[in-house]
Amino acid sequence: QVQLVESGGGLVQAGGSLRLSCATSGRSITTSAMAWFRQGPGNEREFVAAIDWNGRNTYYADSVKGRFTISRSNVKNTVNLQVTALKPEDTAAYYCALAPIPTYPSGSDSYTRSAEYVYWGQGTQVTVSS
Repeated sequence: QVQLVESGGGLVQAGGSLRLSCATSGRSITTSAMAWFRQGPGNEREFVAAIDWNGRNTYYADSVKGRFTISRSNVKNTVNLQVTALKPEDTAAYYCALAPIPTYPSGSDSYTRSAEYVYWGQGTQVTVSS
């Protein structure tokens, strides 16, 4: 069975950094695009970052550009999200997700839609204090 497990969340002060990890099992991610979403208290789930099968194309929400970096290791079957210069508004549960396609259509914003993803992890909490 396919499983995704996030880790690395925690409580940090504004301006701090964390490295979030998503470990996968049950299916190789070699041919799968991957993404991170987040959901804060009282908010809808929102797109954070995505990466295609070989890591050559990455996508970021405007709110995190320049601060967050998504990466992957197909050998280790892991996807990471380095989060820096954290702000209180970054406080949320962060989820990784797997798409059944290797890449996103050229010129498309489909990577921002949760419906594109088949498998989800349980989330890891990031809390940023001011």
